[in-house]
Formats: sequence, C-alpha cells, structure tokens
Amino acid sequence: MLHEPTFQQLVGPTVNAKMDLIRGHGNNAVHKAAPVPKTVAEASIKELFHSLYWFARTYTRRAAALPPGGLTFDSSAVPRPLSPQARALKQAELKAKEAEDEARFKQQAEELAAERGQNKDLARQLEGLKAQIAAAKAANQAVRDTHDYDEKATQDAFIDLLLKEAGWDLLTPGKDTEYPIATGMLTKTGKGYVDYVLWGDDGKPLAVVEVKQARRDARDGQQQAKLYADVLQAQFNRRPVIFYTNGYETYLWDDAAWGGERARRRATHPARCRASSPRTSCAGASASAPDVSPSPPRP
Repeated sequence: MLHEPTFQQLVGPTVNAKMDLIRGHGNNAVHKAAPVPKTVAEASIKELFHSLYWFARTYTRRAAALPPGGLTFDSSAVPRPLSPQARALKQAELKAKEAEDEARFKQQAEELAAERGQNKDLARQLEGLKAQIAAAKAANQAVRDTHDYDEKATQDAFIDLLLKEAGWDLLTPGKDTEYPIATGMLTKTGKGYVDYVLWGDDGKPLAVVEVKQARRDARDGQQQAKLYADVLQAQFNRRPVIFYTNGYETYLWDDAAWGGERARRRATHPARCRASSPRTSCAGASASAPDVSPSPPRP
C-alpha cells in the first residue's frame, strides 16, 4: 500500500518515507535473528510519532482537538526496559498472580459443578412433584364435582360492577333489575322479569339486558330479550336496544336499525349506554365490534 501511487500522492514524499522506514525496521525485527538496537527502536517510534501527527492533523474533525504545530517527540516518554532485578521481581509477581487466579478458577469450577448437581436433584424432585400433581388431578377429576360455586352470584356481581364503573351505580331492584313484565312473555301467566333495564333521563328505556348462565350460549337469551323489548316498546313508545350475555360474551342486537337480522359478537358491554344519551348511544357503542353471520332470533 505504501507504494500505491494515490496513497503516495495523498501523504506526500516526506510522510511516505517515514512510513516506509518503519516498515523496513519492522521487517528486519521480525525476520532477522539479531536483536534490534536501541537507536533503531527509538528511531522507528519517532517516525511513527510524525506519521500519526500527520494523520491527526489531516483527519481530526474538531478544530479544538488538532495537535499543536509545535508538538515534538519526547524520547523520555518511551518506556525503558526493566533491570534484571526488576524483571525478576515482576515475573515473580506475575507467577503469584497466576497461581492465585488458578486457585480461584478451580474454586469457581467446583462451586459450579456443585450447583449443577443441585439443579439436577431439583429437576428430579420437580418431575416427581409434577407426576404426583398429575395423578392427583386425574383421580380428583374422576369424581364428580358437586360443589356449589355460586356462579350466578359472581356473574351478577361482575355485571353490576361493569355497570357501576360506567355510571349506572344506583340499580334499584324492581326497576333497574328484575323489572316486572305483566304480560306478553312465553310463560303460563305471560309474566316475566327483565334482568336489567337501562333507563334514560326521560324515564324511557335505553336498553334491556338478558343474562344467561355462564355455561350457556349467550344467544339463548336473544328471543327472550326481544320479547322484553316488545313489551317495553309498547309501554313507553321507544324501542330499547337489546343486549344478551353470559358474562363472558355479550351480544348487542339493535333489531330496529338492523332489520332484526344482524348481531354483533363480543359487542361493547351494555355499560357503555349512557343515561343522558339518546338511543343511538347504545347502538353506536358496538361500531368497532366484528360482524358475525346473520343471526335471527333463537327460539
């Protein structure tokens, strides 16, 4: 590279000669058996100093970092060989440090081996516990679970909580919950009770909510909720939006706006209906919910 024309033009003959001198001394030091004289070694370092000065002077990007023009080579800063006594002492120190490191590494290797052994023991214990748990689970599942988990109470409490968080925190039994229907239901007496009715500020129903058990399909409540909506519409001259849920999935059915043939799955919870909003606040709450296949009322 030193003899490449573009490089020679770049650095100039003076600096190029210094670099070539360093190269020649280096080759001799590597390939010849004779020791490198002190004067040659210092001369090579001096030429390296000038070469690096040119490099810094040419390529430093910050003006404040440029080397001063009067900077000179200081031979006293070059490290000097140790005396035989100092060299022997240094070697003894290095050997002592090496022995210390070797002892520490050996201790660390022993500790690591012990930890790996412990990990293997723990892994065996863990596998044994997994087997015991799996056996206990299989045995327990073979026996019918007769515990009453009071699922209905938890489900009602969860729906009440969602409504309360949305501002429907004053749910009055007989009005907001278990609202009585005197006629029009598919029962022997024609009576029924709406699980939830969400009322507007004008005293008219915004939405009805039919709740089914968690283990049932929420859509099983669609037809029943529709009948409730029919009765409330006849009574208050407003068609409420219909929700039916099992606590895990909630469907919104605005049969007046969608012609009775569209449902939305996992729609926004009925808590999103606002008491001070018109009917569209409930229907619009599900605008981001994904469509499902057309779902007519279930019998």
